[in-house]
Amino acid sequence: MPGPYVVPVHGDAELPKEVDVVVIGGGIIGASTALELVEQGLRVALCEKGGIGHEQSSRNWGWVRISRRDPREVPLMAESLRIWADLNRRTGRETGFKRAGIVFTCATDEAFADHERWNRNLEGYQIESRMLSAAEFKAKFPGSEMKLAGALYTAGDCRAEPQRAAPAIAEAARDKGAHILTECAVRGLQLSGGSISGVVTERGEIACKAVVLAGGAWSNLFMGNNGLDLPQLKVMNSVMRSAPLEGGPEEAIWASGFAIRKRLDGGYTIADGFQNMVDIVPSSFRYAKAFMPAFKHEWRSLRFRLGGRYFDELRIPRRWSLDEASPFEYNRVLDPVPSKAMADAALARLKRAFPVFEKVEILQRWAGMIDVTPDAIPVIDAIGAIPGFHLATGFSGHGFGIGPAAGRLMADIVTGRPTIVDRHDFRFSRFTDGSKLELISGF
Repeated sequence: MPGPYVVPVHGDAELPKEVDVVVIGGGIIGASTALELVEQGLRVALCEKGGIGHEQSSRNWGWVRISRRDPREVPLMAESLRIWADLNRRTGRETGFKRAGIVFTCATDEAFADHERWNRNLEGYQIESRMLSAAEFKAKFPGSEMKLAGALYTAGDCRAEPQRAAPAIAEAARDKGAHILTECAVRGLQLSGGSISGVVTERGEIACKAVVLAGGAWSNLFMGNNGLDLPQLKVMNSVMRSAPLEGGPEEAIWASGFAIRKRLDGGYTIADGFQNMVDIVPSSFRYAKAFMPAFKHEWRSLRFRLGGRYFDELRIPRRWSLDEASPFEYNRVLDPVPSKAMADAALARLKRAFPVFEKVEILQRWAGMIDVTPDAIPVIDAIGAIPGFHLATGFSGHGFGIGPAAGRLMADIVTGRPTIVDRHDFRFSRFTDGSKLELISGF
């Protein structure tokens, strides 16, 4: 079965003629934004070209973590942890959320010192997080065969189920009055006097005064058709799902060669903790200069390849008119073929580290396309060039956990309320105002 099984959300049959805000993209960012907006009393339509949560929002590891984040994301993630804790009650549905802790292993004394320094970013947040010595790690995970200097253990970190969360949030938004429109691609924006006046979908027009683009890996393409340049590329991560396994760790664990997270059904999500695949595509050359610092910083963890995706993306039109089918209508779901070799190598390393996984049964494999920016933090902002247009994208593999708070921040910006956190670091203009774009590890 390609892709993970996602809790189905059946779209509304009727297209509304007018709403206050149209949200484009039915992943966890778009669904969270829609829920926040409708709870503030606005009329909202959530438009998704495929199914709710069918791309990276259901394909990620399911980690809800504040540990090891870019320090610029820490305030927003602290808010997200608070929102997640109430989501089951708020949505009336099971998201799989659980406070179970996340462990980042340290193979060397240098890595231990780096993680210890990072942990200072959590001072003042009242989040339980501490360093484990090698002996403490062994006592906590007696079945491990890993030889470590220690680990960063954040007991306040959590997990949730990617295949459940975005659908639960979208259904809650519909419960409160939002229109949920699946298989309903937005072709483009309608403007009056240079400002947003509506959108054109494949099913017709919707009048509105504000639009939020939460299009994930598709955002660059949509922006370009409206004369806006968003530096964004895609990175592929491969994931496996196992059958239920007795005796495995309750906590999520990251090591340089594998990452695991226990699932609600007792199985595990398993992936490579370090390597990602990067397809060389036409945009790789277009944004080479902007991404070069990131490539240099992460070169050990990136595997570049030139293959069929180059020509697939070369064939996608960069411009189209609103009275013709858009590229989004010809590719409802990004469902890349996972790297079996990369995943199998991660599984072999996991079995050596935790022999209990020798008997694990792999039920499914999939891959997802992560939308990345040159500095690996998102854009959550109003777009000044088009009044009424807003952008929430580029979460760079960190979007699932931070999604509920990102939705609240985006809703605050749309409505003009005081924002939940300072939005400065997430501004769109940082790509054009001469700001230095840098990856910040926090170490």
